Amino acid sequence: MNGASYDSSGEDPDDFGASHDSSGEDYDDFVLDNLLSSLEVTPTPRISNVDEQDMDPDWDDEGMDPDWDDEHLDPDVSYGKADDSFYVFRGHADEVYSMACSPLDKYLVATGGKDNKVFLWKFGLQDSKLEVQGHEDTISTVAFSRDGKFLASGNFDGLIKIWDAQLGIIKCTLEGSGGVEWLKWHPGLGGHLLLAGSTDCSVRLWDADKGIHLRTFNGHASGVTCGDFSGDGKIICTGSNDASLRIWDPETAESINVRDSHPYHTGGLTCLSINNDSTIAVTGSNDSTVRLVNLSSGEVIRSYYSHSDSVVCCGFARNTPYTFATGSLDSKLIVWDTLYPAPVCICEHKTGEKAEGVTCLLWLAFRPCIITGSTHGRVRMWNCVYGTCLRTYDVHRGEIVSLSMVKYCTHIASISRDRTARVFQMK
Repeated sequence: MNGASYDSSGEDPDDFGASHDSSGEDYDDFVLDNLLSSLEVTPTPRISNVDEQDMDPDWDDEGMDPDWDDEHLDPDVSYGKADDSFYVFRGHADEVYSMACSPLDKYLVATGGKDNKVFLWKFGLQDSKLEVQGHEDTISTVAFSRDGKFLASGNFDGLIKIWDAQLGIIKCTLEGSGGVEWLKWHPGLGGHLLLAGSTDCSVRLWDADKGIHLRTFNGHASGVTCGDFSGDGKIICTGSNDASLRIWDPETAESINVRDSHPYHTGGLTCLSINNDSTIAVTGSNDSTVRLVNLSSGEVIRSYYSHSDSVVCCGFARNTPYTFATGSLDSKLIVWDTLYPAPVCICEHKTGEKAEGVTCLLWLAFRPCIITGSTHGRVRMWNCVYGTCLRTYDVHRGEIVSLSMVKYCTHIASISRDRTARVFQMK
C-alpha cells in the first residue's frame, strides 16, 4: 500500500472534515491554501549580537574537538565539514545524547551524554560552562521546566535529578526502577509535574517541587520509548517497543484507551507527537509506517505507508492542528495534512547520489519551515509547502541526535555523536 491509500479501518476522509476530492489540481490547490493559511508568518524577533571579545579563543578553523578520532567515522559516509557553526561546545568527552534550550535565558543550553555528565553552558560566552555533578551513568535525557526554573536530567540507572537551572544546584533526586528513556514537564505553570518513561515498561509521574512520586502508569509490556502530555495537560500518551500506544488519565493513572492491534503498528514505536488542540496523536514506528490516532476514541484515523525504513521522528506544526511531518532513515522528510491521505510534499536528503537518513526534525515558530538533522552531520532548512531545501548547514562530523531552538528563535542548537554541541544562526 502506498501513501495515497486510505487507512485500513476504512474511514472516509469526509467523516472527519475533508470535503474535497483527493485527486487532481483542485485537491492540490486546496491543500496548499489550507497549509499557507494555517502557518501564519510573523517577523522573527532579534537579539543583540555577542561581542567578539566574549567568543571562545580556542576554536579551531572548523570548531572540531581536538580529541575527536576519525576512526569513529564511517568511511562510506560523506560527512559535513562542520564549518557553519556560530558556536561550538566541546565539554563532553564522549557522544552527546540529549539537549535542551532554556525558555527563560536566551543563551542557556543544557546537554548530557555518554560521559555521565550534564553541562549548563551559554553559547558565545567564554568560561560559561558549569558541570552539574551527581550522575554515575549515561545521561539519556535533559529537559527544562516550562518556566525555565528547573532542569531535569535522567540516566540509564533510573535516577532523575532536579536542578536549579540558574545556579546548577541540586534540588532533589527521584529514583525509579528502570533506565530513563525520556522526560516531559507538564505544560501548566501552576506547578512542576514531571513525567518519565523507562526501560522497565513503566511511566512515572513526579512532583518536582516536593520531590515525591505521585503515580505509576503500568500496562506496557516493553520499554516505553516515547510519551508526552497533551497541550491542555488533561491526558498522557505513551508509546512502547511492544508496538502499543496507551492513552492515560493523569489523575487516576488509568488507561483510557489502548491501541495495540490491527490496524496499528507491528513494530516498536519510536516517536509520537500530539497536535495543539489535543485531539490527535501521530506515531512513528520501526515498521516504517505512520498512524494517526483519535485521542478521544483511541481509534486509528489514518495510516500512511510512504516511508520504506524506520520512522524515527515526527511532529505537528506549532500553529495548526492539521499539519505534521515525519522523518525516516529512508532519507525522506514528509509533510502531511491530517485531512488527506497523500503527502503535501516529500523532501529527499541527499548529497550527490548518497542518501542521508533523517534523524530529527524541528518546526520553526515564525516561518513555514522545518529544520532537519541527518545521519551525515548536516542540518537542512526546508520550505514545508513546496518541499524545497532553502539551506544546508555543514555542522557536525557525526550523526545528529537532536535539534532545539533557542529563545526568540534566532539560532538553532544541535548535538551529535561527534561529542560536540553546536549553535548556528538561521539565515
